[in-house]
Amino acid sequence: MAQEIIEVPITGKILSVNVKAGDQVAEGDVICVLESMKMENPILAPVGGTIGQVSVSANQVVSPGETITTIDY
Repeated sequence: MAQEIIEVPITGKILSVNVKAGDQVAEGDVICVLESMKMENPILAPVGGTIGQVSVSANQVVSPGETITTIDY
């Protein structure tokens, strides 16, 4: 199976995580919401598939390049 790695695009704080390992997602589904500079930024699934291990949690401060999750498709 191919795997898509979802990474943090900008420094911020994770407000909510909308998926858990094993969930099925479609392209465009919201994976999590990232707050940066007082703006909420939804992190969307670039492909449809099955969520792998989720590496972030709500209220966690994150930096660019950190892995949020993987999607197997």
